[in-house]
Amino acid sequence: MNFSKLLAPVAILVLTIGAWHAFKWAGIALAAGGVLMWVLLHFTRMVTILKKAANRPIGSVASAVMLNAKLQKGASLMHVIAMTRSLGQLQTEKDAQPEVFLWRDEGQSQVTATFVGGKLTTWSLHRPETESENKPKTPETTAAD
Repeated sequence: MNFSKLLAPVAILVLTIGAWHAFKWAGIALAAGGVLMWVLLHFTRMVTILKKAANRPIGSVASAVMLNAKLQKGASLMHVIAMTRSLGQLQTEKDAQPEVFLWRDEGQSQVTATFVGGKLTTWSLHRPETESENKPKTPETTAAD
């Protein structure tokens, strides 16, 4: 079971009970105001991130290599959207678990990220081959004569 989902409600309940014992109804009002402020801060952060992401094409990122370097296991989808400032291109069916998103840069390098329950589990970087990589390597020759 995921205990982190229970942590916030239990903390709110303990805070409210403590406020009741200390200040009666004024404590309840203070605790409710604090909880409301916390909810509004998270909502404002989410709306700001999504507003910035709405101004860019879906699945685009400035540098897929830099995104690959910055990703960390356990990061939330909202955190990755904030890093890329773009919604990822969904590669799986809607509401299917795990969710797979793709971000691509202008050089066609791409990062594919897998999220389970909204948390990043795995990701991979794919870089296209360039013409210089396809050419056979020839040793440099020097003119001895």
